[in-house]
Amino acid sequence: MAGTQRRHQAHYVEIMKRIQNGDIGEIVAAQCYWNGGDMLGYWKWYEQQSGMSSMEWQCRNWPWFTWLSGDHIVEQHVHNLDVISWAIGSHPVQCMGMGGRQVRTLGNIYDHFAVEFEYPKGVRVLSMCRQITGCTDSVSERLVGTKGSSYTDSSIGYIEGPKAYKYDGPNPNPYVQEHADLINSIREGKPLNEGRNVAQSTMSAIMGRMSAYTGRALKWDWVMNASKLDLRPPKYEFGDLPMPPVAVPGKTQLI
Repeated sequence: MAGTQRRHQAHYVEIMKRIQNGDIGEIVAAQCYWNGGDMLGYWKWYEQQSGMSSMEWQCRNWPWFTWLSGDHIVEQHVHNLDVISWAIGSHPVQCMGMGGRQVRTLGNIYDHFAVEFEYPKGVRVLSMCRQITGCTDSVSERLVGTKGSSYTDSSIGYIEGPKAYKYDGPNPNPYVQEHADLINSIREGKPLNEGRNVAQSTMSAIMGRMSAYTGRALKWDWVMNASKLDLRPPKYEFGDLPMPPVAVPGKTQLI
């Protein structure tokens, strides 16, 4: 398990059961969002002190460097993309994205992304994420089917349509529940392995970031089998490490 806690949150589980049972019909479109503040109240920014190497400085500020966090579309928005893949039962097959830095001055990551993902059978998914304070926030998912739609966020979940439903049962802390589920799976001898799900959702987010950074439309098969992108530093030691430049769509090369 790797922390995709929505897969263990009670109202998400109940909504997903109904979606997979056909209660909203065949999924034809979806939207997912992690639009929030700049995260400085959550992640601490460390100034580079005398004697602190640039490698140590970047590691301490890992959320703001692409080679460490993957950018916030990967580190944060992956949760929403994971919900979409959970519902559809597949990873996207291609995407086209955009993004940039409107107000961020820290590190080399973006502060907003918008990506259109295409899933099998032509299902289009609008994905947005933003880390800018003072704007309208939304951290949620919406799935549109041929017979209804669903909505989920961290506190509520419901279905609209002929089989309308709203979850009103207990809702234990999902960050605790995911650990309880893992421990129970060990005790009961029923292995719980979410590795493939997390890997595919993470690659979906990476593909969206690559498209936004370069301004290029991408296919899943190319990203998986042809891309040579390697963000690793030349060596892992506390020494000099130049800060990678901020990506510029249309100029940053697709690798």
